[in-house]
Amino acid sequence: MRIITGIYKGRHFEIPRSFKARPTTDFAKENIFNVLTAYLDFEGATALDLFSGTGSISLELVSRGCSRVVSVEYDRDHHRFICECLKKLMTEGVLPIRGDAFRFIKACKQQFDFIFADPPYALKGLPTIPALIFEKGLLAEGGVFVFEHGKDQDFSAHPHFREHRAYGSVNFSIFT
Repeated sequence: MRIITGIYKGRHFEIPRSFKARPTTDFAKENIFNVLTAYLDFEGATALDLFSGTGSISLELVSRGCSRVVSVEYDRDHHRFICECLKKLMTEGVLPIRGDAFRFIKACKQQFDFIFADPPYALKGLPTIPALIFEKGLLAEGGVFVFEHGKDQDFSAHPHFREHRAYGSVNFSIFT
């Protein structure tokens, strides 16, 4: 796993083979962030990374200048790995939370300029996530929500849907 650009550009982190997480590929990550530059300036933005997995997106966001990134991951080993990566970078811009993303969404009282969610593709309740984000008011005005999902989901009927991007088997729906 590598950081694509920003102050930590090129930094690599070895993901343990025992991980169950499916990290967003570098190819897909680089391409979706290229698209996102038309939507949002990350410098000074606040961000939420749900279902953080390896922490790849959280690390990318802090590298690109986000002032604060909240990283929510349920798995104990994955959470520990994210914390270890943050120590290596010696950054305090990321708040790693070990917890259930659905509970976090329901309890969260703050808004974010950018939200990224990459749940397991087979997760029960996956199709409800975009609606929950908007019902709970987590996205700040002018903010962007990116939802990574399998090819079988279609969110184009959602009122906040803007566009869909696919990079190989990785699909992103963008909401504003």
